[in-house]
Amino acid sequence: MNSLEFSVTDEFHNCRIDKFLSEQIPEHSRSYLQKLLKEDMVLADGKTVKPNYKITKGETVSITFPDMKELSIEPENIPLDILYEDEDILVINKPKGMVVHPSAGHSSKTLVNALLFYCQHELSGINGVLRPGIVHRIDMDTTGSILVCKNDMAHSAIAEQLKIHSITRKYRAIVHGVIKEDAGTVREPIGRHPVERKKMAVNYKNGKDAVTHYKVLQRFRAFTYIECELETGRTHQIRVHMSSIHHPILGDMVYGPSKCPYKLQGQTLHAMVIGFTHPRTKEYIELSAPLPTYFEILLNKLN
Repeated sequence: MNSLEFSVTDEFHNCRIDKFLSEQIPEHSRSYLQKLLKEDMVLADGKTVKPNYKITKGETVSITFPDMKELSIEPENIPLDILYEDEDILVINKPKGMVVHPSAGHSSKTLVNALLFYCQHELSGINGVLRPGIVHRIDMDTTGSILVCKNDMAHSAIAEQLKIHSITRKYRAIVHGVIKEDAGTVREPIGRHPVERKKMAVNYKNGKDAVTHYKVLQRFRAFTYIECELETGRTHQIRVHMSSIHHPILGDMVYGPSKCPYKLQGQTLHAMVIGFTHPRTKEYIELSAPLPTYFEILLNKLN
């Protein structure tokens, strides 16, 4: 059993407990949290409550998660495009449509399922049984380089580099509109959207610092091909930041227009370059994932 505890602050006074928990633990759906409430796995000041219970400032809310044994993550023989591999790490070129790790609704065909088959027991365990080896993520419909750790030593070292923002991460994207300046920086805090829980947003009240640098690679009639470099690594950072300056990513139905002029599967966003200090040798390694075919074809169409 895994338990978490939260203290209710001013902003959540008189808020429904299920909504409060979904804000605190966004990786779990509200329906799953309501299920735990109904199973008496959630307490407010030590007492069981219903999903519509209104919490008050100063209360302590605790939630206990059942063991995840019922969610068995099976190794699957899914081909991996490996950019680099040694005894400590792997760098994978993730295809479009692949989820990084299992979650509600995605218990198979994830990168973790493929890694369990390929690496067998050689994956770090710091992030638990559902995320072995996973130290950072990219979205399901974002392609490109993702770093995987084979042991806890490598995981701790890479996690520290992520924490201090020393890892190089450069993305390629096609955005709506023609960006006039050749380069720019977006410095806006990112946090959970105040209304739509599954979305992120520029959030000055509850967001975390986020910095994205971008530069123009090519301009088209109605779109711009850009490179984005992450200084921080917030969820959906590039997608939120580019949308905030009115240049949402082409194909992004969440943060951009609801209709796309091209047949795409999600946003045109590719994690091209990843650079890091090797956890064992201390040498700097930089790797590049080639643009996926669909991206190349789209650039040719725009040309």
